[in-house]
Amino acid sequence: MKQSDERILTTHVGSLPRTEQLIELLDRRGEGNEIDRNELDDAVRKATTRAVRRQAEVGIDIANDGEQSRPGFHIYVADRLEGFSEQTIPRPLWADVEDFPTYAGKAFPDIVSEAQTRPVAVDDLRYVDESSVDAEIERYRQAVDRTEVEFTESFVTAASPGVIASSVGNEYYDSNDEFTFALAREMRNEYERIADEGMVLQIDAPDLLSERHRKFKDLSLEEFKATARRRIEAINEATRDIPGEQIRLHTCWGNYEGPHHRDVSLEDVLPVLYEADVGGLLIEYANPRHHHEWRAFEEHPLPDEWRLAPGVVDVKTNIIEHPQTVADRLCKWAEVVGDPTRILAAPDCGLATLAGHHVVDPEIAWAKLEALSQGADNASQRLFS
Repeated sequence: MKQSDERILTTHVGSLPRTEQLIELLDRRGEGNEIDRNELDDAVRKATTRAVRRQAEVGIDIANDGEQSRPGFHIYVADRLEGFSEQTIPRPLWADVEDFPTYAGKAFPDIVSEAQTRPVAVDDLRYVDESSVDAEIERYRQAVDRTEVEFTESFVTAASPGVIASSVGNEYYDSNDEFTFALAREMRNEYERIADEGMVLQIDAPDLLSERHRKFKDLSLEEFKATARRRIEAINEATRDIPGEQIRLHTCWGNYEGPHHRDVSLEDVLPVLYEADVGGLLIEYANPRHHHEWRAFEEHPLPDEWRLAPGVVDVKTNIIEHPQTVADRLCKWAEVVGDPTRILAAPDCGLATLAGHHVVDPEIAWAKLEALSQGADNASQRLFS
């Protein structure tokens, strides 16, 4: 992970708004309809070029393809692994949503449903489709060349074994732990492919925090921490041949506008996160429920070789942060960490984690990223001048 001795670099968490044409095609394919493969490929190519160009326009330094070809930040893996079938199974509700059923029914009618159709493991999993990640990387590089933009660094996101194990069903493995490590064994192929191409690997692992109030809401805190630790071990196993400085870890409390009063405290889990063999951490901060969590880093200082990308733009509201607010947040983090060169500016989470589901309006999402960049410039003037 690169850093600058002159300014705070900007990045984002991975998913960016897709074009309406691409969303329509992904929806149709997801519903089981036949679509023209050439039409989809062309739509993905155009959307990727647009995402690359707009990242450059709003001032992003460390960029990616915006996950344009994926229907979601984690469910894409069912297309790359063999051993899944589609079934309708129960889905666990968020504990905070359960506490406010009237609001939940209005705000999340699809979430509070008792079941959903999703991939279920029915056989031993095997990673069989390296061509998709290769195509993503090649499309991104072609888009960079086509638009003649320059980025300081590029990254590719990949779902963690744990978040996949929490998001899909399992009718084959004896336990969720066994399921998680089977996924680690197979996802290693994708992780290593990304790293071999010289890209920074971003492991998306929201489960390390968000599953405390969802899948594992009935566990004690200590039991959940033990589960999170096992999931870190799975990540480390899957990335054991990749240099830690080439990996950044993202985790969060769930990218939805809910009460979040059941979220686990970062202070309780941060030492567990530090057991990851990575070079940096992307964590929520702009979320008002967690705006105090900088204190956790005073109690548990950032490892010496790590970079920190605190979220300084909220992705669950259409309010565009003032650049001065962004700058103030970054300066606070520079003070907490003690070295502004180890800080990156980022949003809390992805801005389009599921195709077609926008918490933030697409154009406002880009305006938020522009405010992020302006705020980073402001903070850099304060911290490096």
